Order: sequence, then structure tokens, then C-alpha cells
Amino acid sequence: REDGVAGVRVDHPDGLVDPLAYLRRLRACAPDAWLLVEKILEPGETLPSSWPVAGTTGYDALAEVTNVLIDPAAERAQDTIYRELTGDERSFDEHVEAGKRLVATTILRAEVLRMARLADVDGVDLAGIVLDGIADALTQLLVAFPVYRSYLPEGADWLSHALRQVRGLRPDLAPALAALAPRLRDPADELCVRFQQTSGAVMAKGVEDTAYYRYNRFVALNEVGGAPGRIGRSVDEFHAAQLDRSRNAPTSMTTLATHDTKRGEDVRARLAVLAELPDEWAGLVEQLMRAAPVPNRAFGYLLWQTFVGAGFIAPGRMHAYAEKAMREAADGTGWRDPDAAFEAAVHAAVDGGYDHAGLRAFVERITPYGWTNALSQKAVQLTMPGVPDVYQGTELWDDSLVDPDNRRPVDWAARREQLAALTDPPAVDTTGTAKLWIVSRALRLRRDRPELFDGYSPMWADGPAAEHVVAFDRGGAITVATRLPVGLGRIGSWGETTLDLPACTDEFTGRTHSGTTPVADVLADLPVALLVHG
Repeated sequence: REDGVAGVRVDHPDGLVDPLAYLRRLRACAPDAWLLVEKILEPGETLPSSWPVAGTTGYDALAEVTNVLIDPAAERAQDTIYRELTGDERSFDEHVEAGKRLVATTILRAEVLRMARLADVDGVDLAGIVLDGIADALTQLLVAFPVYRSYLPEGADWLSHALRQVRGLRPDLAPALAALAPRLRDPADELCVRFQQTSGAVMAKGVEDTAYYRYNRFVALNEVGGAPGRIGRSVDEFHAAQLDRSRNAPTSMTTLATHDTKRGEDVRARLAVLAELPDEWAGLVEQLMRAAPVPNRAFGYLLWQTFVGAGFIAPGRMHAYAEKAMREAADGTGWRDPDAAFEAAVHAAVDGGYDHAGLRAFVERITPYGWTNALSQKAVQLTMPGVPDVYQGTELWDDSLVDPDNRRPVDWAARREQLAALTDPPAVDTTGTAKLWIVSRALRLRRDRPELFDGYSPMWADGPAAEHVVAFDRGGAITVATRLPVGLGRIGSWGETTLDLPACTDEFTGRTHSGTTPVADVLADLPVALLVHG
């Protein structure tokens, strides 16, 4: 806040908290504050309309930006490669169900039993149903619950969905469900409150920390708030999402990385290239699986994608990531019962990756395409509807993996020196200063000219490479970004592709444009442009 107040403390008693009441108390204490919630929205879910907040911390925006850089037509090939090389025939939804069931019946079993006892407050079995039956019904509902949680009365439809699903799958539980349903719908009932709290924990541990390490078809999408069951989104879908955001959540946060993301933003950008190189990728990963076998082939597939995305980072970092990832997957080893032989094979595969010439050549080949994707997603995220967030250290190339790797100390002094030395658009190279240039110029424009970012109008290129352009006008500031760079190279670059532009100047390069303009001129120096009217 402008008055220097960084936050407001609202005390509440330990135990059960009504989220909406809590938010309203926050708003009452700080009526002018910009209030956000770290809420992970599943596909099709929106924030409760009664919440007095500006929006979320941006996982939904992250998914939108990542997906528009991936061609939906790539899904069939990626699916075939994954299934043939790993033998994993389960869908993402099946992995989610298995992960949630594992969590609900192990590390959160005590909470399920606690809720079952709450349903039997008088010490007599609920409606004559044994305690195990109540616990079973609650477990099935937690597994079937399609979002993190409800905030009753908001989200009552999600509970109804879970009840219908469990009734259909387990008719034997109908008596228990009939007895539980009224209490689970009553926000004043402690059983209802605890169920809402537990469903979120089951989703977080069962999906983020289990399924996301088991279902490894295309791990650029295995991200908090993501939807790995579907690969890519069209430009039309991206524009529709931004029009909705502009109307309904214009001051919600946008982000590409947080303390909780599974991999750094530029790791995902390089992984997106795999969708454009299915044959090369399939041939390489088949070689890797033969040269450095991992007992669980699906986990091996995750490991080799990690090398492609992060590159040849310090071996200690890669080994630490591999240990956490395989134990989170809990499919061959685990935190409670580590299997020494399994883990030794994984660590041997990591060592083998550093010595594999084919892998090294492939990473080198796709790196420039990854840089293009990284700059495109950064320019889009910084200028799309919403308030942009830049996670610590991501002003330069970000090769981070899951925490604690993404919480390493940041060399701020080096960044200050690089920023102070930037006077002209830098080359796109290993230094990452091109990204620093885009971040600094985009954020300065948003700070100095906020009136340029007060709307959203999709823009469309015309010509043979039109599908490789993402462009929009925010009301005076026009973003132009490249997508699918490998395919763009295959057709010989931009050719006769054009954009109809007003008289404008590129904030990144100083170039001026007007009228029907070749995209090759707009993106002559960088794969992105930020054009200011007038």
C-alpha cells in the first residue's frame, strides 16, 4: 500500500475457520487493500462470487500462457509415444483417482476416521451403519470430489457431483451416503467443515504430490492448477480466457512461477518444444531408456524430460530432484519405505544422462527454440489482463526445479549490474539479458502508462505463418509474440505474414510501424514486440 503498510494481521482462534468470514474481516480492516487468495482453480471452476477479493495469485493464468504455446494437434503423437515407451495405459483421471485414494487411506486416514467418529457423536453407529462403512463412504467422496474444496454454500454443486458419482460406483454405500449428505451440506456442522478442509489436503497430496509424478506424458503441463489430461490450447481459447479475465478479474494476479511450481518457467518453455519434435524425441528417449534403464519406465520418462527442460544443471541439483520426485511418486520407492536398489538405479541413470552425447546434442539443438518460447510467455504474462508477478530470480533464464531448488539464493547484485548496463536490445543468448530487457521494459511501461492496459482486443495475423502469432491490444499497448517456433522454421520463417497496426513504436526495439506490416519486420530483432500507439 502507498502508506507503507505491508499487511494486516487478523487474529483468529485455533481450529476451525470460516474462510469467507476471515476474508470479510480482512477487508474490513483494510478496505483499500489489494486482496488476493492463493486458490488453485480446477478447469471449469471460478472463485466464489461472494469473496471480497481481486482474484487469485495466478496459477490459472500460468496454465493459460503455457498452453497457448503448445499445439493441441500434438496430443495424439505425444500420447502414443508415452504409452508405447512406458506401458502406462492409465489416463490422467485414473492417476488422480489412484493418488487421492492412496493419500486418503494412508497419511490422511486418521482425519477420515476422525470425521467418521464425528458422524457418530452419541457413540452409537450412525443409522445402524458400522464405523468402517462411514469411513469408506467419506473416503469415496474425498476421492470423487472434483475440486480442492467447497466453501458452502458456495460450491454445493461440487458436493452433489461427488455424491452422485459415489452412489453410481458404490450402491452398497447408499445408506451411509444418505445419512451423511445432510450433514455434509450444513456449513454449521463440524463434520461439514472438516470435510471441506480435508478434501483440499487430499487433492494437494494426491494430485500435486503424487499423480503429477506418476502420469508423465508431457510434464510441462504437470503444474499446480494445470490440466495434464489435455495438451495445448488454441489461440482462440487463449483470447476467450483473456476476455473473461479482463471483464471479471482485471486485477487478479498473473504469474509463471511461484514457490510451489513444479518446474521453472523456462524449463516449461523448453519442454514445450517436444510437442513439435515427436519423432526426434521418441528416438532419443528410446535410446536413453536402453542406455540407462530405470525400473519404473514412466518415472524414467519423467527423468529424461527433466534433463531436456532444465539442461545439464549441477549434478547435485538433478540428483536431489530425482530423489524427491521418485519418493513423491511412491511407485517403486517412497518416503516411508525407500527402496535402495530402485533409488540406486535412478541415480545411476542421472549420472548416465550427463555422459550421453545424444541427449547433450538434443538439448543444444532445442535451446534456441526454448528461448523463443520463454520470451514469448514472459511478454504475454507481463502484458495480459491482470497484475503481473515476477518470481524471485526469474528476470534471467530460470532452470529451477521443484522446491527447494526454486528457493535457492538469488544473485541480486549481478542482476542490478546487468540491468544498469542495458542500453540497447541485447542478443538472445545464454546470458539471459534479453529476458531481463523484456521484463524491465514491460514493467516500466505498465508503471508509467497504466492507461495503455485497460482493455483487451484479440488481434490476428494474416498469411502463411498466422498460426505462429499471438497478438492482442490492451487499449494502447499491443503485444506480439511467437508460438510454435520449430514449425515456423520449417515453413521458412514469416514469409508474407502481416499484421494490421496503427502508428506505433516498439518499446523493446524503438522500431516504428504503421498499417499492414510484415510480421518479419515487427519481430526482426526479438521474437516478441510491445507496440505503443502513437
